[in-house]
Amino acid sequence: MNETILVADDEPLARRTLCTQLRDLGCRGTIHEAGDGQTAIAVANRERPELIFLDIVMPGATGLEVLERLEYEPSVIFTTAHDQYAVTAFELGALDYVLKPFGRDRLERVISRARSISPGAPERLLDRAQAALQPSRRLLSKIFVRDANRILPLAISEIERVQAADDYVTIFTPAKEYLVSVRLSDLERHLGADRFLRIHRSHLVNLEYVTSIQRCDAARLEVVMKSGVRIMASRTGSKRLRELAL
Repeated sequence: MNETILVADDEPLARRTLCTQLRDLGCRGTIHEAGDGQTAIAVANRERPELIFLDIVMPGATGLEVLERLEYEPSVIFTTAHDQYAVTAFELGALDYVLKPFGRDRLERVISRARSISPGAPERLLDRAQAALQPSRRLLSKIFVRDANRILPLAISEIERVQAADDYVTIFTPAKEYLVSVRLSDLERHLGADRFLRIHRSHLVNLEYVTSIQRCDAARLEVVMKSGVRIMASRTGSKRLRELAL
């Protein structure tokens, strides 16, 4: 790795740790440091590093404000303390990130992934970051998903259903499936209860894609989707479905 890197973080220990790990991973290029947002802007625009590790919360200028004032488009990996809301926001924006304290394996993977993304993504990094990280935007009109070496915007209206698997979800659309590293409960809060209904602890369905609801037994209902998929609702989910008809 011979590219120029900027590490922008107001915590000296975090900067030192990250710089050390980058050297251990074989980085032989110049590593610049910035302890506040204004310095990050100045160094980035002067030195034009190919890769920036950018803290979201810094004095002088936030990570988003730094992005707004960059005069070019580098690869950016966000750094943050462990916070489930932030992690969900990063994943729904298809943003590369590492958590503090930094783990070597995760750092190596995210650097590799950041390099693999095609530069001509349909949405700029700043647009994706603003959509995901601004707290006022709780309900989203779209999320961003990774498809091979591309990042694609996915309108919420295109989501037929979501199925949970541990800390991941599979998002099903009429055309394709996408795996996203978020918990179903975290994603649910961003979709809107007027359109999406949790019918099982592992299943969230878009009511616009439901063709029929059928009775299975005295307590449970089965949902039939436009795709032909049938999903057995839990007892609680069946109760929610019955309430829709009232």
